[in-house]
Amino acid sequence: MTADVSTQTAQKPLRADAQRNYDNLIEAAREAFRERGAEASLDDIAKRAGVGPGTLYRHFPTRDALIDAMMRDWAERIDADSQAVVDSGLPAREALQIWFTRFVDNIGLYHGAAAKVMSAMDDPKSPIYRKCQVLAAANEKVVAKAREDGALRDGVDAREVMRIVSGVSTVIDQSGLTPAQAEPMLAIVLDGILLPD
Repeated sequence: MTADVSTQTAQKPLRADAQRNYDNLIEAAREAFRERGAEASLDDIAKRAGVGPGTLYRHFPTRDALIDAMMRDWAERIDADSQAVVDSGLPAREALQIWFTRFVDNIGLYHGAAAKVMSAMDDPKSPIYRKCQVLAAANEKVVAKAREDGALRDGVDAREVMRIVSGVSTVIDQSGLTPAQAEPMLAIVLDGILLPD
């Protein structure tokens, strides 16, 4: 299994200059990924951060390791979003609609990110895999609440629901649609998994 570079870095304190380089690389990556997507040039990211490619690769040996480090606060936000939906007391359809909308927003932060997340869902070797497991657990929590409320059709599997919503996210990302344009697709998912009123 590939080591989680961001965890290693977090466990071993960095010298002040190395920490500054690390932080600059994360910020430069966020800017580059917003502008050019998840496949933005790593050399460009290093240049924006004011470091050489060797420094970038010392901190982040792969593109996925860099994306993983950028997604640290993302995992906390995913968990908080799912808990807020579960605690909301809203009817299942409304709660799931809010969750799916946040899901699409959260995995579509950068062009190409949704596809990266989808491809890492079942790949324990990917540095992003653990973030995907946070997403899977959050989704399971929300779907389980709908199940407890007696709102789900028989046989609805939370992991399959996650794959479908991830697919919607990828379509939105790859086709240049806005997150609001995901709503009709998400409504189809809701119709498919919920019992009729």
